[in-house]
Amino acid sequence: MIGSGIFLVPNLVARELHSSGAIVFMWVLTGILSFFGALAYAELGSMIPATGGQYVYLREIYGPLWAFLSGWALFFTDLTASVAWLAINFANYLSYFIPFSPRAGKLVALAVIAVITAVNYRGVSLGAGVQKALTFLKLAGLAILIAGAFLHPAHAPAPPAGGGFSLTHFGAAMIFGLLGYDGWLALSFVAGEVRHPKRNIALALAVGVGIVMAVYVLANVAYLRVLTIPEIAAAPRVGQLAAERSLGAAGASLISLTVLLSIAGSANGWLMTAPRVYFAQARDGLFLRAFAAIHPRFQTPHFAILLFGAWSALLAVSGSYETLITYALLPAWVFYGLTAAGVLVLRRRHPHRTRPFDMPGYPVTLILFLLVAVAFVADTFVATPGPALISALIILSGVPVYYFWKRNP
Repeated sequence: MIGSGIFLVPNLVARELHSSGAIVFMWVLTGILSFFGALAYAELGSMIPATGGQYVYLREIYGPLWAFLSGWALFFTDLTASVAWLAINFANYLSYFIPFSPRAGKLVALAVIAVITAVNYRGVSLGAGVQKALTFLKLAGLAILIAGAFLHPAHAPAPPAGGGFSLTHFGAAMIFGLLGYDGWLALSFVAGEVRHPKRNIALALAVGVGIVMAVYVLANVAYLRVLTIPEIAAAPRVGQLAAERSLGAAGASLISLTVLLSIAGSANGWLMTAPRVYFAQARDGLFLRAFAAIHPRFQTPHFAILLFGAWSALLAVSGSYETLITYALLPAWVFYGLTAAGVLVLRRRHPHRTRPFDMPGYPVTLILFLLVAVAFVADTFVATPGPALISALIILSGVPVYYFWKRNP
């Protein structure tokens, strides 16, 4: 979950909100709403602990067509575009240490994707080990940034900007905040490979989202302590500027390194988890059979991992990261909402089915998350109608493909 968002998103939030209280409240609120989504996935994951996560849930709730469309969108726009965006951002931050041309930046992005693809090709244990190491290092870097800001004398508070509070601007800031928390569903993709899934899936989602929310709130309080809101709004690299202000040039270098580790960790997490969706689809006869192949030595869905990495690489060299991430937004939240709504569907359809984990606060917590998902999709069409329409057409293009595969398994 902790990728480049906490370092890139705060300046977008500061352009919408001009009060430190509103900014901190927004991060708390979007963290809670993301947590509600994670709780919904935790209930589904405890009931259906199978590899493929969201795809498997949708197959059981709505049938194979919607499940297929979810996997189709994940492959062509959503998760592969996210990995491509992360790889390009990795190259952008690496240029802080080693200046290079835009063409060389594309090669760096390709190298990042190639390395993490190779790591996860060789086994989930290796991929998980790399993930743990990167997570520890990036949390350590963030801890240094936060501690440095709190030890540094706070700047004099600036007078509040004119215009007052606006629900429209707060809603726009919430979209950026939700982007920063994105990634909480990844665990569901490998639920079939988790030990004691009925207990550990719910526990991991709850603890993971809780830790990320605490880190994000503390990081933003740290930014606001050493930087003014106009400075945050104007800074493309907020974390780096805050570290330079409180820790000097060495601190700025450290935070740039932390960003690199964070991005690499997020990209590695997707390469480790997402190919399991296509593996599950292929086993159901709803994707190329090769995607169901298991490597005889490494015991990984190696073909699915290779194709996922290859398509991510193609997206990385063919478009800007702003376009890529825009294409990823709509399908992600369409299927987040549909999957979470499955909690309501299954509770009504199978009221006596064993649920090792019950979503706390149901139905209020579920309804709040669904309202956010609907608002997110609607805002995407209003704010970026062109890319949103293309994303919707890509999702719908999977319908004839599904019926072709169904008739020609």
